[in-house]
Amino acid sequence: MATDDGAISYGPGGRGFYGAVTVSERGQIVIPAQARRDLGIEPGDKLLVLAAPGQGLALMSIEHLLGSLKDSSALLEQIQRHILGGAEPEG
Repeated sequence: MATDDGAISYGPGGRGFYGAVTVSERGQIVIPAQARRDLGIEPGDKLLVLAAPGQGLALMSIEHLLGSLKDSSALLEQIQRHILGGAEPEG
């Protein structure tokens, strides 16, 4: 959890809490700088937006998810088509 001085504390498995963000009128958020540094997120990187009904959203790098989905060929093919086709979701 974040401390009063803004430092990040890490829980089990290196999980961290980086604070809260506000969604803009255009639906944009800013990923906190320390989170970007810790996770190696750089300008131009693509992140997948995943959702779990009733639980919220998660962001994950494409490379990490592809490595995790080797046994899920149908979802992997869908993601690869999206990446290769360059299609952006509507919204």
